[in-house]
Amino acid sequence: MGPPPAAAPRGGQPRFGTPLTTASLIGWTALSAVLPGAAHLRAGNRRTGIALLATFGVVLVALVVLVLRLKDNAGVALRGSTMTAVMAGAAVCALAWFALVLLSFVALRPQRLTQMGQVVSGVVAGVLCVAVMAPFAFTANTIRTASQLLDDVMAPVEGSTPVPVRAEDPWNGRTRVNFLLIGGDAAGNRVGVRTDSMTVASVNIATGNTVLFSLPRNLQYVRFPTTSPLRKVFPNGFDAEGQGLLNSVWYYADNNPQVMGGKNRGAQALKDAIGYTLGLHIDYYAMVDMYGFAALIDAVGGLKIRVEKDVKWGGHFGTAGTIKAGYRTLNGEEVLWYGRSRVDSDDFSRMARQRCVIGALAQQVTPATVLANFNKIASAARHLFRTDIPRDLLEHLVPLGMKVRSAKITSLQFVPPLIYTGNPDWAKIRRLTKDAIRESMSDRGAVAATASPMTSAGSAASAAPSGSHSPSASPSPSASRTPVVAGASPRTTPTPNDKAAKSLSDLCGF
Repeated sequence: MGPPPAAAPRGGQPRFGTPLTTASLIGWTALSAVLPGAAHLRAGNRRTGIALLATFGVVLVALVVLVLRLKDNAGVALRGSTMTAVMAGAAVCALAWFALVLLSFVALRPQRLTQMGQVVSGVVAGVLCVAVMAPFAFTANTIRTASQLLDDVMAPVEGSTPVPVRAEDPWNGRTRVNFLLIGGDAAGNRVGVRTDSMTVASVNIATGNTVLFSLPRNLQYVRFPTTSPLRKVFPNGFDAEGQGLLNSVWYYADNNPQVMGGKNRGAQALKDAIGYTLGLHIDYYAMVDMYGFAALIDAVGGLKIRVEKDVKWGGHFGTAGTIKAGYRTLNGEEVLWYGRSRVDSDDFSRMARQRCVIGALAQQVTPATVLANFNKIASAARHLFRTDIPRDLLEHLVPLGMKVRSAKITSLQFVPPLIYTGNPDWAKIRRLTKDAIRESMSDRGAVAATASPMTSAGSAASAAPSGSHSPSASPSPSASRTPVVAGASPRTTPTPNDKAAKSLSDLCGF
């Protein structure tokens, strides 16, 4: 006998089509998970099917409109309110899709199948109900992880008062913003944190053009502005531990809270010292632990770097391994030692390699890379970073970061023979800083005349007519030189002011 005839409409009941086989019922149920309403239409419930299809279409259009709006302002996704809304939306969608698959299965009348067919289709439908919830659960979990990561990394330091971020003017009228990027080394054979890698990224907000200023860890006798508590302790320059190396400033401040007026003031002390040295106001800092940095590089799949010559690493003689010259994709450990090794090298060569690592990160780590490896990155980053960048500023940093990726990045390091680190020419350092920023700004016509890189908190670096003088945020370091220890080199800088900032593309072969 053939299949029973289709049920005639009666009392407003839907007209069901020919009974389905087990395979086709499972197929229509699965199709409804992708195209809501398909199963109801097949079952003869036209009104319900059309309503589901229409609702699904409206949701898709709304999502497309939302994505297009966020395309030019992707940073909004980092707002706390946005993350909470996405997590709530993902939870609602997970429940809705679960109910959709279940109701679609029921609408197809599985009771008309054989007993075995009912069992098989029921099991498959149950699996589908759980499976359709997985993408939404993954989304909610990823957003929750990101929110917790940002809360951990950007938690205000005890005793600090974050400056409120105004959405209409997040940069407080500034035309450029200066970030201090620090590589901290808290290895097991050291007490406290030593900042062995210090680079200031000075970013033009309008164009994204960036200048990287690298300061050697052994820069001695740095001065402090009058606003710093360390100015009274070291009026003639930082000389703690008999040497006064720049990489000891953070350590000294953290270990002398009675001098700094509170705990955990190492970051502020270092920002004061470096900002005063360059003639810039350092707005924010970000520090990454050098050993954790390796895990972060592995999380993004490594970095492509041109290695100019073999780099040996491990111990004093490079017995652990060698990074061969050439274009290489380096893993986390290799990138770490590429930037840190001093075997057959020195601090200044190491600084040059570190700049190339920063440049490679800026150019090669894309949003797609971050999304694809997000959980790994979050796991590596949670205990690696410290920063005083406010959480509310993140949404504005994202578009700025996208500008930097496609803008001109130049680099300048204050090392011999340009600058003698044992007795630095402070005026020359400031002059070189000012020239490098002026050149970076004029590259895209951002300014037409001399610009002063000096800024104060909440004020812009101002462009002035040629020959005019722009006010500084703080007075220049004293013209008097720090007395040189016996046996040191002469006070004057060995070379004239003839070095310009260079493109990282030229320096690193990007």
